[in-house]
Amino acid sequence: MFGELVPVGGGDPIPLLKKRLRLGRRDGCDIILNLANVSGHHCLLEIEEGYWFVRDLKSKNGVKLDKKKVLPGVRRRCDPGSILSIAKNDFEVAYDPTALGAYGTPPQDEYLDAMFGTSLLDRAGLSRRKDDSKH
Repeated sequence: MFGELVPVGGGDPIPLLKKRLRLGRRDGCDIILNLANVSGHHCLLEIEEGYWFVRDLKSKNGVKLDKKKVLPGVRRRCDPGSILSIAKNDFEVAYDPTALGAYGTPPQDEYLDAMFGTSLLDRAGLSRRKDDSKH
């Protein structure tokens, strides 16, 4: 076992039995969350360098990590004890990174890579478009 998702507020923990897991409502998912607000293929959990990461698979009701939205397609690191919200269903992510092979500095989020790869003006939506410079 590679950890578990512990429902906040009570319920049976969900064991994380593989290094790559698809969560959703459909039968083909590794972890089936049979809840009306969960998409058929909602999100993907996978281990890299001993840490779990989550990626929203363009779900209808979204994914949050510690109350911050996970952008569709962008991978975010789930540190031990963090709260993963899948369509308003909250789970504590419980695992031991060192038991999963982690050492040194944890791998970085794609979110940070995307954020630092663009200017502050671009991120704020204030950059000039190329066509505007001709006026």
